[in-house]
Amino acid sequence: MKIKRCPRCNHNKYWKVRRGKLKCSKCRYEWTPNKLPLRLTLFQWKRIVRYFLLGLSSNKIVDEVGLNKKRVLRVLNITREVMLRDIPDIFDGTVEVDETYIGGQWKNKRKSQRIEEAKRGRGTLKTPVLGILLRGGKVWAEVVSDVEARTLIPLISRRVKRGSTIFSDTWRSYTGIATRGYVHRLIEHGKEEFSDKKGGHINGLEGFWGYLKRNLMAKGGIRKARLSLYLGEYVWRFNHRNYSTNKQLEILLSLLYDYKKRYKILGG
Repeated sequence: MKIKRCPRCNHNKYWKVRRGKLKCSKCRYEWTPNKLPLRLTLFQWKRIVRYFLLGLSSNKIVDEVGLNKKRVLRVLNITREVMLRDIPDIFDGTVEVDETYIGGQWKNKRKSQRIEEAKRGRGTLKTPVLGILLRGGKVWAEVVSDVEARTLIPLISRRVKRGSTIFSDTWRSYTGIATRGYVHRLIEHGKEEFSDKKGGHINGLEGFWGYLKRNLMAKGGIRKARLSLYLGEYVWRFNHRNYSTNKQLEILLSLLYDYKKRYKILGG
């Protein structure tokens, strides 16, 4: 039988009270078993989010703050959702556009999947992601259903101001960019061209893709349904990488307060 613990202080001594609730013998908190309230103090939120920003694992955060693991995981997922909603302004200037593919580790895949994914890149069973990066600025990325023009061009049009210069590779889906009012410059990766020595490259996005995949790989595998949340997290971390941890915490708490107004999650 699994030992029930107080969701506020993690103590395992309690007694039964009215309407099926339990009451902690240590902090006197009442809760309903199998239901997870998220009433945390601001101090608890700050501690969890700070440890999260410092890169601690969820298990380590649980050890540090002494709360129920499910509560900590909910805090982390809400924080990721807030990060996902913190979208950069419309990009205006010199922009890089590229797509990549994200999936589980090769060693963990079924044999049938390995056969299909022997063909890397476009055509793989992995999940496609579109990225847009403003030179010297921020990045935006989103999971997409496919990498066809009907999907990519509308997203680019919404995120990049007309008149901007867009660098991309020669993938056919980018062919119509110039007709949308952009200056379009091509990098021919098929000819081993990665820079024209005049500023023509998409190395900024390539660097972000490397950063993203290294961090996702360190997680040991993420379910496809949750990929957008983790993508939003690492986009946010990349965009705020030059800020101190204290400044990042300040920004996140401000975003969480806005989130609180609709979902009432920060109360003690």
